[in-house]
Amino acid sequence: MKKILLVGSEARGHCIAETLKRSATSCDVVCFGSSDNPGIKKVTSAYEVGKLDDLGSIVVFAKAQKVDFAVISPELPLSVGVVDALEKAGMPSVGPLKKLAQLESSKSFTRDLLEEFNIFGNPKFKVFKNNEGLAEWVKEVGQFVIKPDGLTCGKGVLVQGDHFASYEEGIDRTETLIKKDGKVVLEEKLVGQEFSLISLCDGDHLLHFPAVQDHKRAFVGDEGPNTGGMGSYSMADGSLPFLQESDIKASRSINEQVAKALKKKFGMDYKGVLYGGFIAVKDGVRLIEYNARFGDPEAINILPVLKSNFVKVCEAVIDGTLDQIVPEFLEQATVCKYIVPEGYPTSAVKDKLVDISKIDTSKVKIYFASVNEKENGLYLAGSRAIALVGTDPDLYKAEEKVETEIKKITGPVFHREDIGTKELIEKRIGILRGIRG
Repeated sequence: MKKILLVGSEARGHCIAETLKRSATSCDVVCFGSSDNPGIKKVTSAYEVGKLDDLGSIVVFAKAQKVDFAVISPELPLSVGVVDALEKAGMPSVGPLKKLAQLESSKSFTRDLLEEFNIFGNPKFKVFKNNEGLAEWVKEVGQFVIKPDGLTCGKGVLVQGDHFASYEEGIDRTETLIKKDGKVVLEEKLVGQEFSLISLCDGDHLLHFPAVQDHKRAFVGDEGPNTGGMGSYSMADGSLPFLQESDIKASRSINEQVAKALKKKFGMDYKGVLYGGFIAVKDGVRLIEYNARFGDPEAINILPVLKSNFVKVCEAVIDGTLDQIVPEFLEQATVCKYIVPEGYPTSAVKDKLVDISKIDTSKVKIYFASVNEKENGLYLAGSRAIALVGTDPDLYKAEEKVETEIKKITGPVFHREDIGTKELIEKRIGILRGIRG
């Protein structure tokens, strides 16, 4: 029996662990996480809590458990080289080496890579290490976006019109970030509809998952501050209602070209997840950013509909034989919604009881995130708490299943009722249709 190490303990990790366990190939999963996850604990034989950038402790745990390979869930351990450390100790991983994980940990690296290898998808952009030429570039490009170069957990991007109003305010914000981080990426503001296209890569071959649309804003109607993701949906046909077939082909092609570029640049195989955050604009698609791991919440849409043996898929990523896997997915739409604490994301309540006992688990799947399990129930731990996902061939029926069950949760929590609804999706179809004429 294969023994697999999961590094990470969020809802995404819970979903990864469950997908491994339901594979046709029986396996034993162990976890090294940053906190206790009651869902992961139920499907693992060993569990250790520690810091996800403590590579020594992760390797010691992996050796003690005699794991065959690891699956890395969040970005932090990838950015500090957990795959390198495990590989040195003789244990391969589904996850890129530190140099290759720069695709997520450095936004300037990714923009420069696309430019160096002439890969279509970059917006107009410029990397600033000081304010020389800053005012001139901003005025020339029009409305713009400010991106810290490093990891920001999906919450660091500042968009003109949403997070700052004037050029002057944007320049001030940029100069502050340069002083703080030493480097900032400025990009033209793109107008369109965002979507995620996630692929698994063995260095040469890619397995593409269905497209997903995430919802970053905290409140109904895309209002409020950015979050790690309030929920997401996918379609039974693998596309999205507002996308054309050419948009899917273009985003897949960009992922494929990036994998080749990384191998050419470093002489290393990218083994892991290539998660492209794309935007459909007037004349095709552009790349917003890359992540080097499964999305959260997107993993909670795409892994439950994976029919292929996930253990074998992971082994193919490691062995370089992904071209021998015929990807199979259930023809089901999915809707995922997160329950989050009141005050999230800026001042989330903690240590308050949340009751999920009335949920019908035959209708939806539950994935645990930032919660603590005590004798008398689950307590909020200050971030996204619990994800529910419903599936159905019909998107709107999947949404109805989730909304019916999520309303049964009690406690000082809220969620976005509009994710996956006909009203919001038709609004987005109309927006892109207007942009594309």
